[in-house]
Amino acid sequence: MAKQQNNDQKIGGRTFIYPKKPQGSLYNKRKWVSYVLLLLLFSSPFIKLNGEQLVLLNFLERKFVFFGLIFTPQDFYLFALAMLIFILFIVCFTVVLGRLWCGWACPQTIFMEMVFRRIEYWIEGDANQQKKLDAQEWNAEKVFKKGFKHFLFLTISFLIANIFLAYIIGSDALYKIITEPIEEHTVGFISIWIFTFIFYGVFSYVREVVCTVICPYGRLQGVLLDNKSLIVAYDETRGEPRGHIQKSQDQSLKGDCIDCGLCVQVCPTGIDIRKGTQLECVNCTACIDACDEVMLKINKPKKLIGFYNHDFIKNRNPFKVGAKAYGYSVILILVIIIFSSLIYKREDVQTTVLRASGTLYQKRPDGSIANLYNAELINKTNRDMKFIFKSANELDKIQWIQADTILPKEGTAHLTFFLIKKAKDIEEFKTKVKFEVEAEGKVISSTSTTFFSQP
Repeated sequence: MAKQQNNDQKIGGRTFIYPKKPQGSLYNKRKWVSYVLLLLLFSSPFIKLNGEQLVLLNFLERKFVFFGLIFTPQDFYLFALAMLIFILFIVCFTVVLGRLWCGWACPQTIFMEMVFRRIEYWIEGDANQQKKLDAQEWNAEKVFKKGFKHFLFLTISFLIANIFLAYIIGSDALYKIITEPIEEHTVGFISIWIFTFIFYGVFSYVREVVCTVICPYGRLQGVLLDNKSLIVAYDETRGEPRGHIQKSQDQSLKGDCIDCGLCVQVCPTGIDIRKGTQLECVNCTACIDACDEVMLKINKPKKLIGFYNHDFIKNRNPFKVGAKAYGYSVILILVIIIFSSLIYKREDVQTTVLRASGTLYQKRPDGSIANLYNAELINKTNRDMKFIFKSANELDKIQWIQADTILPKEGTAHLTFFLIKKAKDIEEFKTKVKFEVEAEGKVISSTSTTFFSQP
């Protein structure tokens, strides 16, 4: 416990954690994974595919884009399925690999540990130097280091806020806010600064509290994890009883843990991994690197702390994927199949044809029967379309009351018309009729409705 207390310090009612700078093979791998993910995060809003940015989550206009595919409000069920797939993937990932997502892929952890924390190490030094700087009186050195650090924090937060808005309102709209006069985009300009201060507050003050208190994902571990889940864990069978190395004692009577406390000192959430599975653990693997370094120095096998499941620690059973993971995987695969089939069947133009409310069929002087319809065409693409609306039955005739021939990009077209059938072609009171929308020489959408008449 003493080691853990040395890893934090209370300032103004808030206990700040000062994790020791990690190093090791896993940390180096985390850095490269972070670089790739940061590159994707910062570039996706500015890469165009089919005229659209790779990812857009415009909740304000209810427009969502994933890899060039546009989802309109009419496709909300597809968006909901996509979110369900993402949640199921996280669940399956957690059941098998624990909270590895948090430590290696979560944007909060990547920005905190691989951007802001590294700036802090660069300017203020390692954990002990940071604590000493915070405890000392204000002088020129402290003013410079703190001022420079928070200036960089604010600058990076401003950049993150811009990228965040690029995902919400689109990179083109963001470019207008940046380049055009402020008075023309007052709301956008204010939004950028609001998000800037939010991100600045999160990464300069709130920090690990996001993972340990605010984020609900950690609290789901108790439900999702089982004895077969791989997690960052301390091998207590091998490590206990722990004790410091002393020349006068027979070390063969003790466990491999020498109680150095480095695993606690490098933990970004300030926990002691030797106390077992804890919701605060984000599986960042910093404790594994720290422990491996100590084991090499005392000529002991590495991985006293490593990726283990409880079955291995307690009973030395080899890793084996559990039934829970297979069950979630089957559900995930089924949802992916359903989602893929719906995407395959999805039309670029959604057509809806309804009979005009309050109207009956009309019998014309030549003996033909007419029904009045309203049609709405929704363009789900980012290009204008010149279209032809027609009945699939060539014997039917259409008399237009309101007609459009151009379907605007991401817009709608409204049609009003009479569908006319010859009396001899009608055999039932209700007849199914089909309509087609043709563009560029091919049918791009179709729908059907009911035709009423007296046979």
